Amino acid sequence: MIKGKKVVVVMPAYNAADTLEKTYKEIPFEIVDEVILVDDHGTDNTAELARELGVNHVIRHDKNKGYGGNQKTCYNKALEIGADIVVMLHPDYQYTPQLIHSMSYLIANEVYPVVLGSRILGKGALKGGMPYYKYVANRILTLSQNILVGQKLSEYHTGFRAFSKEVLETIRYNENSDDFVFDNQMLSQIIFNDFEIAEVTCPTKYFEEASSINFSRSVTYGLGVLGTSFKHFFTRIGVYKWNLLNKK
Repeated sequence: MIKGKKVVVVMPAYNAADTLEKTYKEIPFEIVDEVILVDDHGTDNTAELARELGVNHVIRHDKNKGYGGNQKTCYNKALEIGADIVVMLHPDYQYTPQLIHSMSYLIANEVYPVVLGSRILGKGALKGGMPYYKYVANRILTLSQNILVGQKLSEYHTGFRAFSKEVLETIRYNENSDDFVFDNQMLSQIIFNDFEIAEVTCPTKYFEEASSINFSRSVTYGLGVLGTSFKHFFTRIGVYKWNLLNKK
């Protein structure tokens, strides 16, 4: 807890048994009050291991709902248990839990309501092993998105994010896609509703056990990102109305 605000870490998981323990043990429990793990019907023992480690809330989907569908369950449960600050941390150890302090304090001190861990602000992406084609695609997509949505973010594709309760209670994230483009739809909603976004430099690790989507899924994701950005742009200039951007 920070300044009386409850901090909850949510972990959307899929076959994360090999990296979960290492990730979980680096969570700063001096400020984190509770942890939620949602197992998206994986084929390993992620849920069982999470219970053994002492994760407060372990939810296993009875069928695979996708990355976006997993996050919906995470955020809905976090709000249900009274979270004031919600930090999404992947349990694959690609992002360091040691940044939870910085991200949470920015929100607790009411400096920013949203904080992203950016792999691009520093040189962490390529140094950490990000495939070069993904790095180039990230830069091209980010430039396009900044132009279309009127922002200046270093990247829109990080999986390390923190939100205030107000943000999650305002945007219509439950109506977003259940696929990977959920992340970008969520940022589009946040930007459209005038919530300011902070970024902190985040080292990242790419290794065999870390989650990653293949080339064909990456192409589908990229097209979805561009579609989201164009809908945002046309809504912003008043020639189209995308209801997903409205408040709840």
